[in-house]
Amino acid sequence: MKKMSLLLSTVCMILISATVSFASGTVKIGALFAVTGPASFLGEPEKRTLELLVKEANAKGGINGTTLEAVIYDTGGDATKAVQLATKLIKDDKVSVIIGPSTTGESMAVIPVAEKWKIPLISCAAGIKITDPVKQWVFKTPANDHIAAGKILNYMAGKKQNNIALLTVTDGFGASGREQIKALAKQKGFNIVADEVYGPKDTDMTAQLTKIRGIKPDAIICWGTNPGPAVITKNVKQLGINTPLYMSHGVASKKYIELAGAASAEGVMLPAGKLAIYDALPKGDSQYKMLKEYDNSFKKTYGTEASTFGGYAYDAFLLVTNAIKKNGSTPEQIRAGVEQASKLVSISGVFTMTPKDHNGLDLSAFEMVKIVKGDWALLK
Repeated sequence: MKKMSLLLSTVCMILISATVSFASGTVKIGALFAVTGPASFLGEPEKRTLELLVKEANAKGGINGTTLEAVIYDTGGDATKAVQLATKLIKDDKVSVIIGPSTTGESMAVIPVAEKWKIPLISCAAGIKITDPVKQWVFKTPANDHIAAGKILNYMAGKKQNNIALLTVTDGFGASGREQIKALAKQKGFNIVADEVYGPKDTDMTAQLTKIRGIKPDAIICWGTNPGPAVITKNVKQLGINTPLYMSHGVASKKYIELAGAASAEGVMLPAGKLAIYDALPKGDSQYKMLKEYDNSFKKTYGTEASTFGGYAYDAFLLVTNAIKKNGSTPEQIRAGVEQASKLVSISGVFTMTPKDHNGLDLSAFEMVKIVKGDWALLK
C-alpha cells in the first residue's frame, strides 16, 4: 500500500513538474517583415509593433505563463529572400508560427513553405489570393482587397461617379486590386473607361494620366503602395487634373501624405482602417479603446504615431496569443485556435474566422476618409 502511495506521489510530481515546465517554456514567434527597401513603410511599423507587444506580454508574465520570443527577419521586400528566411525560421529557429510577410508577392511565395512544413502563416498583406481559395495553414490580417474596392465603389455610387479610370501597379497587390475592382464594377453597373498600369519602380506617370485626362472619367482609382501612388498624386496636381482621385487602403498612413505633399494630397479619398481616424469615432465603438491604447503605447515607445500597417502585425499577434490561451502552443493548436477566432476585436476590425474564411473581416473594417489639410477626415 505504501509502495502504491509512493508510486502515485511520484507520478503526480512528474505530471506537476511537466505542467510547470510546459507553462514556463518559450514559444517562438517567427516574423518576416520588409523592414528595409521600397516596402519599409509596411515592414518597419510591423517589426516595431511585434517587438513592443512581445515585450509587454512578457512583462505581464507571458501567455498562460509561457514566455514569448520573437524571431524577426528583414526580407527587404524580396520574395526569394522571404522563402529562404521562412525556411530558416522553420528548420533552424523552430518557430511555432510565422507572422508576415509584409507584401502580397512575398506572401504568395512563402505559402508553399508554410503548407509543406505545417506551420501557421499569418500574412500582413492584403491580396485576396493569399487566402482565397482557403489554404489550411494560411491566414491574413488586412481586409481582402475586394472589401476595400467595394467600400470605394459603394461611396462612388452615392456620388453618381459611374465612369471609372483605373491606374494600377503591376505587382501582386496591384494585379489583385485591378481584378477585384473590374469584377465588382461589372456587378454594380460601373463603366471602366480607362485601364492603365505602371511599374513598381516607375517615377513618372504623366503619360498614363494624360490619356486618362483626355477620356474625362468621373473618377480615378489608383491601386498600389508607395512610392508610386505618391508620385501619381503629384502628377495629377502637376497636370491640373481635377477629377476625384481615390487611393487604395495600401496608402493608409501619414507616410503617403508626407511623400505626396499635403497640398498635392488634399482631397484624395480612400478606405482606411479605423486606427487612422479613431479620434473621430464614437467612444462606444468596440475598437476605440484598443486603438487608443495601441497608438499611445507606440508613441511612448517610438516617438511616432502607430500606423495601419503596424496594426496588421498587432492583429496577427492577438490572433496567435488568443489561440495559445485557448488551445495551446503547438503549430497545430495555434492553427486551430486562429481558425476558431470569433468576434475578436482588434486593430483592423472584428475578426471571425471559419474553415471557409481565413481573413474574417467585412466592410465594417474600413471607413472612407478624405485628406484635409494634411490629415484624415471621415467621409459621410
